[in-house]
Amino acid sequence: MPGLPDIAPADRLRAGFAEIRDELGVVVEHPDDARREAEERAAAPTTDAHADLIAADARADRRDLELVTLDPAGSKDLDQAFVLARDGDGFVLRYAIADVGAHVVPGGAIDAAAHARGQTLYAPDGRAGLHPPELAEGVASLLPGQDRLAVLWTLRIDGAGELAETEVERAVVRSRAQLDYAGAQATIDRGDPHPQLALLCDAGALLQAAQRRRGAIELPEHAQELVADGQDGWTLQWEPRHPIEADNAQLSLLCGAAAAKLMLASGSGLLRTLPPAPPEAHQRLRAAARALRIAWPDDEPLSRLLPRLDGMDPANLAFFDECRVLLRGADYTPLTGPTPAVIEHAAMGLPYAHVTAPLRRLGDRFAAECALAARHGVLAPSWARTALPALPEELRTGSRIAGALHRACIDLSEAVLLEHRVGERFSAAVVEVGDRHADVRIQSPPILARCSGGGLRAGERREVVLEQADPAERRVAFTAA
Repeated sequence: MPGLPDIAPADRLRAGFAEIRDELGVVVEHPDDARREAEERAAAPTTDAHADLIAADARADRRDLELVTLDPAGSKDLDQAFVLARDGDGFVLRYAIADVGAHVVPGGAIDAAAHARGQTLYAPDGRAGLHPPELAEGVASLLPGQDRLAVLWTLRIDGAGELAETEVERAVVRSRAQLDYAGAQATIDRGDPHPQLALLCDAGALLQAAQRRRGAIELPEHAQELVADGQDGWTLQWEPRHPIEADNAQLSLLCGAAAAKLMLASGSGLLRTLPPAPPEAHQRLRAAARALRIAWPDDEPLSRLLPRLDGMDPANLAFFDECRVLLRGADYTPLTGPTPAVIEHAAMGLPYAHVTAPLRRLGDRFAAECALAARHGVLAPSWARTALPALPEELRTGSRIAGALHRACIDLSEAVLLEHRVGERFSAAVVEVGDRHADVRIQSPPILARCSGGGLRAGERREVVLEQADPAERRVAFTAA
């Protein structure tokens, strides 16, 4: 950021975030016609905006359900609300997803803006929403105490944690409470959780056990995030992982599996896929575990090893980096004709689809419409079917920009945080070693950066010296001590 004055870090970061958005072509404000459409929807919150919806004439009144939402603190774009009940040794999950398809007129201004964006883009100082805030944070959001349109899934989970029955319909719902992860976890830890949280812990454990039996892969590592500090600034930290977040994620994964099953049966929809890694990748992973002295019995699947590894141990961090080879190639696969060669998501262990975040992700609205059509034994509306071939590239583009925005904001914050500490020594975990450099991870301050110098070995802890911290280049570099 050449020319920026040497002012308070918060101001420097804010200016830097704006510059990054400009570089990536991220536009925060929506077109005036899209805002007007959203304002019109706000005046009719429980009325369908257009008639071309599956089961639109049979919307159920389910305002009797004691639904709750669970999201990061301060969230306003609430996609999901749930209510769980015990069913023998399993559960019945009623999962309400914001019915964005009922608010967005195909070919209208909101629709056009969403196709151009692909997904909501998050920066530390604000978001560039997929939809105008009047819709995403207002009329379509499952805010507590408000009547809202929803796609309501009823999913029965058997005693083994497997999906036993699926129903899906359009409904009017009303959430009862807005819970947040940190607050929810605190009530669980002290033994007085909301009744739905207690059920969620039990259902989540059951679903995670089933997931591990299928060979599903989830890396238990911490990501970097910038968090508002309450004083008009931000704190860089390793993302805290609350156990309740993993339980909550299981509801979305289960719903995505149910939707994929419906769409595959009908031959129309949009899957989230990941091809299986080749055998040599698994052989390399076994070799890496031995080199890193990670105890991994020959008969133990990776899905059972990963949950018992400490997410901040240097050897484990290096192993997680090796595991990423198994997660390469994730994509969106439209179902528009013959069944594609790859229909499963290898990290899930079954077919899967994105349908639970339509306020923030473009494809979910179309996939949900196809799943509804499949369940009701009819064709999805033409606006949903004709969009399917172009959606993967629109979604890939949105994901690339989201990743670049996040990484650039973190890189800038690292450089601003460290610019006056050049020459200092830090204790670092070496997570990957290449031909010319290594990647190192520092616990405090939370830094992930390049390191030069010989003799570095993946999985070891080493002292490193800060060689460069340049906010203008958004670059931090270390050398081995």
